[in-house]
Amino acid sequence: MNASEYNQYVKAYTSCLYRFVLKMVRDKDEAKDLVQESFVRLWEKGKGLQPEQIKSWLFTTGYRLSLAHIEKSKKFVSEEFLSDFQTQAIDNPDLKSIIQESLLLLSEAQKSILMLRDYEGFQYKEIADILEISEESVKVQLFRARQKIKNHLKDLKFVL
Repeated sequence: MNASEYNQYVKAYTSCLYRFVLKMVRDKDEAKDLVQESFVRLWEKGKGLQPEQIKSWLFTTGYRLSLAHIEKSKKFVSEEFLSDFQTQAIDNPDLKSIIQESLLLLSEAQKSILMLRDYEGFQYKEIADILEISEESVKVQLFRARQKIKNHLKDLKFVL
């Protein structure tokens, strides 16, 4: 991979990788750092990758870096924070806060699968490769994530 090809990959995948990582770490600066680290690793270690492998490799790297960051910083959502967030969403029912609240209910794996499939458009096989799980597990986790969000939205009185 030469510098020109690398720059094309940076242009093509930075924004979608950033969105994905941001949903996981919920911190703009950390997400930027993790995306940058993903591209640094691509430059250092991605020399033997085929062009069709680059996107999956970047998302796998971003996913692993995000999980490591979450584990390191121990950023787990507390029940108190979640109840405060639910109260704010009820007081201010805009769509973005409803979606954010729904995503907080999901496990990291479910959130990652949902984001990769519904927001980034990855196929089941690609998601399975990125997360290093089976395709069946991807389908089951995606179904459960969607059900959890659906049930949550049904519970909200201001959403019909």
